[in-house]
Amino acid sequence: MNFLEFAVWGAYLTCMGNYLGVAGLGDQISWFYAIQGIVSIFMPTIMGIVADKYIQPQRLLGLCHLVAGTAMLCCWWMGYSAGFGNELPEKGGFIAMYTLSVAFFMPTIALSNTAAFTILKNNGYDTVRDFPPIRVLGTVGFIATMWFVNCAVWDDGGFSFTLGENAHKFQYTYMQFWVSGVLSLLLCIYCYLGLPECKLEKKPSASLAETFGLNAFKLFKSRQMALFFLFSALLGMSLQVTNGYAGPFITSFKGAADETIANSFAANNATLLTSISQVSEALCILMIPFFLRRYGIKTVMLMSMFAWVFRFGLFGVGNPAMPGVLLFILSCIVYGVAFDFFNVSGGIFVDQVCEPSVKASAQGLFMLMTNGLGATIGTLVAGEIVNHYCTWQDGYLVGDWQTCWFIFAGFALVVGVAFAIVFNPEKKS
Repeated sequence: MNFLEFAVWGAYLTCMGNYLGVAGLGDQISWFYAIQGIVSIFMPTIMGIVADKYIQPQRLLGLCHLVAGTAMLCCWWMGYSAGFGNELPEKGGFIAMYTLSVAFFMPTIALSNTAAFTILKNNGYDTVRDFPPIRVLGTVGFIATMWFVNCAVWDDGGFSFTLGENAHKFQYTYMQFWVSGVLSLLLCIYCYLGLPECKLEKKPSASLAETFGLNAFKLFKSRQMALFFLFSALLGMSLQVTNGYAGPFITSFKGAADETIANSFAANNATLLTSISQVSEALCILMIPFFLRRYGIKTVMLMSMFAWVFRFGLFGVGNPAMPGVLLFILSCIVYGVAFDFFNVSGGIFVDQVCEPSVKASAQGLFMLMTNGLGATIGTLVAGEIVNHYCTWQDGYLVGDWQTCWFIFAGFALVVGVAFAIVFNPEKKS
């Protein structure tokens, strides 16, 4: 379940920008990623209420993937109908189907966790010990489909794989949406035929504020928590920037005058190169307990913030040829620290300082501030910056990328320095 859940996402998340440029939607890339943040503000909560009261979570998970997968296949069909390398004639319909797909996919991340925890508990397993190895398979699934769409080719000669230059690679075409849609439908079938039941439990009635997690907003009365959530939103502004623009940026070197750079392995395999970020993410999760015990919550969060500075800055000074590609690889490696050290340790911090009555709501508020408001605002602002300095030419997003990456790095640096100065969590024995 976890493998398929994140394989659905990995098929298009980091390479969608390349196709959007060809389809005539290059200036809207930021909106396609912002939509994920917008629907994350309310859809997981709504589906969580439905799973608590009306439909078993594993069945609701399947229904959501049925809708998400069908809508994603509609996106693929629109691209296929327009033809390879052509702009979409019905851009509004494509955006609508993509929005519908994402709106029903984003809640499945929480639903898959709910189903996993319930099934493990029902069978006598320890969720703290036994869930992490299962969750790692989600990251493996994400990486597997990244590698697949990077190498898979569909053209007049049929289906094949290549690491060389080929404009028909799935990472550049509408076929990435076909992969995502098919995997969603497979997971839908598996949810009904392969997963055990997660019977609904009767729970005490709760107020409307408690149901929607609004009672967590009272945490803003605490200066410490108000600062934490503010910086969560500010750091969240960095989360989707490289997902949206790392692929088009690296691929843009294929249009370079220098043939050494244009024909380099990295320029022709951007999705494969950026998958190092996900490998690093999986490994860095295992390092968090050691760093938290050794250095404390504030230092670990600061490591994350300054890792974002290096993530963006290294993109600004690197290139796909040797030795510049080593800087790209290093940027992908530090992504694990940048992403995990704040998201995971931030969740641990919320769990430590909040009362049991609001812990679940506070975790939801943390996700809303980072992956909802922060990621949405940050992605849209990043899109304006990229569109100002870069333009689409012959299928490549070219321009002053270095300035863009340095602006993003400068923002992360300012946030990190401010966090170090003003945020001082209370120390507990």
